[in-house]
Amino acid sequence: MAGLPFPSDSDTALEAFLADIGFGAPCPEAAPAPSPSHPDTTAAAATDEPVMAGDDQADEERRRRLRRRISNRESARRSRARKQRHLDELRAKASALRATSRDLAARLRGARARAALVALTNAHLRDEAGKLARRLAAARRVIALRQLYSAAAAGGGFEMQALASLIA
Repeated sequence: MAGLPFPSDSDTALEAFLADIGFGAPCPEAAPAPSPSHPDTTAAAATDEPVMAGDDQADEERRRRLRRRISNRESARRSRARKQRHLDELRAKASALRATSRDLAARLRGARARAALVALTNAHLRDEAGKLARRLAAARRVIALRQLYSAAAAGGGFEMQALASLIA
C-alpha cells in the first residue's frame, strides 16, 4: 500500500470518521469478522499473508469511490448553502420591494388627496368666476343704461329712451 496517494493511517482515520457520521464503510475496529463466503478475505485473515494485487486494486477503487462520495457530499453541501444564500437574498429583496410598494402607495394616496382638493378648489373658483362674470355683465348693462338715459335726458329724444328701455 506504499504506492497509494494516502497513507494507511489517514485512510483508517477517514473511514472511522465516515463510519461515525453514518457514511461509508464501518470503522475497522468495529468491523465484523470476515465473511467465510469470500475466499480471498478468509485466506488472508487466517494466514496473515500480504494482500494480493487484486485486493490492492479493489482497495484503491473503494478509496476512490469513497473520496468521490465525500466530494459529492461536500459539493451538495456547498450547493445547498448557495441556494440558501440566494433564497435569503431574494427574501431581502422581496421585503425591500414590499416596503417600497407601501411607500409608493402612501405617496399615491397623498397625491390623490391633493388632486381631489385641487379639483374641489378649482370647482369653487369656477363657480365664483361665473358669479363674478354675471355681476360684471350686470354692472356693464347698468352703466350702459345710465349712459343712454343721460344721453336721452340731454336731448337725445324719444328713440334713445326707447332704446334704453329695450336694453334693460
